[in-house]
Amino acid sequence: MKTAVTASAGTIIALVAMAYVLMTLWQVYKPLPQGLARSDALQPATDVAFLADETWTDAEGRRHSEQAIFDEVLRLIAQAERLVVLDMFLFNDFGARAEESFRPLSRELTEALIRRKGDVPSLTAVVITDPINTVYGGLAPSHLAALREAGIRVILTDLARLRAANPLWGGLWHLCCRVFGNASDAGWLPSALGPGRVTLRSYLTMLNFTANHRKTLVADEGARWTGLVTSANPHDASSYHDNVALRFSGPAVLDLLDSEHRVAALSGAAEAIPALTDAMFGAALPATQEQRATRARMQVLTESGIRDALLATVNASAPGDRLDIAVFYFAHRELIGAVKAAQARGVRVRVLLDPNRDAFGHKKNGIPNRPVGRELHAAGVPVRWCDTHGEQCHAKLLLRRPSQGPAELIVGSANYTRRNLDDLNLETSVRLLAPSDQPAIGAAADVFERQWNNHAGRYYSRPYAALADPSFRRYWQYRLMEATGLSTF
Repeated sequence: MKTAVTASAGTIIALVAMAYVLMTLWQVYKPLPQGLARSDALQPATDVAFLADETWTDAEGRRHSEQAIFDEVLRLIAQAERLVVLDMFLFNDFGARAEESFRPLSRELTEALIRRKGDVPSLTAVVITDPINTVYGGLAPSHLAALREAGIRVILTDLARLRAANPLWGGLWHLCCRVFGNASDAGWLPSALGPGRVTLRSYLTMLNFTANHRKTLVADEGARWTGLVTSANPHDASSYHDNVALRFSGPAVLDLLDSEHRVAALSGAAEAIPALTDAMFGAALPATQEQRATRARMQVLTESGIRDALLATVNASAPGDRLDIAVFYFAHRELIGAVKAAQARGVRVRVLLDPNRDAFGHKKNGIPNRPVGRELHAAGVPVRWCDTHGEQCHAKLLLRRPSQGPAELIVGSANYTRRNLDDLNLETSVRLLAPSDQPAIGAAADVFERQWNNHAGRYYSRPYAALADPSFRRYWQYRLMEATGLSTF
């Protein structure tokens, strides 16, 4: 009898282990939802503008900040007549400390949307966001409820449709916990992100480390359509972060809108965004004379399409080209190798990195940027650190200015990590191909030069030696975290 019971227990354990392995493999390799990982065609672009939020200190150590990105987002919302589609990762006031006067971005954006919907009741307004803003169903934020009450469609992204970013946990979560959902009125644990109490299920879902990390806007602007892709979040505690954005008009905006239609569809809300064949989009209209005459072209990239464009740009850089990178997280092994190879063949590379030491009042250990900075520095790549004082250098920017031919600028939501570039998160970036004298290219170059060289008494960055990290332990810790997904970067 004892032998039979033992055999039965062994069989059960083996079946559970097999189910876990099979579910993990499925979650790692399952097909992506339709319309993701895209690299759309280059399209003629007009009214292209580079926008930046910058924070620096003066000679006395006082912090200053200039912000442009959400001023433009609010302007576009305030004039829209037909459609606003907004997809934002962090859209909340979590982590905003009372002792620091953050800009109330989440409130400003909420009020702008509600005000415009009230002024133009026929306006179709859609907000897509990540469930992190509800702590994965554990809270019911008042600003999202206010948007819904005003007639604005709020879509929480169905992250379970994405591949497992943390495979060791993802398979088990789908087997044991996903079926139970969550409840916003049953919290008994303090939230790790801000005020309020959440359930254990919030924490179990959080461990998947998957996100809709996009930051995009599409709105009508008179007779044309305007898109904006950025690295910035409408998150109060992020309001001092350095960020970048590109605003543009032309056919690429419809590609951007279609990419958001796909996110709505995978979240069960395909009808929320009108189909691109509807007359209001003018999808079949020929290119305008302005669009035909422009020398600027724009390409919408999502998920691994961003990785492929970054690698293609770096690998195409030739001796004498200028290649400038400014990014919050740099950890992707293939891209690191491409940058080192570019430096070795005579490309003039510069890399400006956040030191990864500040996160909303908490101190971090410098991973992954400090170990990666050491690796780049050892390969001869010039590296500088953002001189942060609580805020983050949150930009994701790559600018290539060749000795001959058009310049390339890639900006958007995607950090240079496995999670952001290898089809695990939802991400959107755009690639601008234009002459070096195009205003948006010039503006991006000016911002990088200012931050690299600390021009005009503004202190943005510090030399590599100021924050060099020689630790082999942290280097291999980063390598393990990047390879396994056991990380938040």
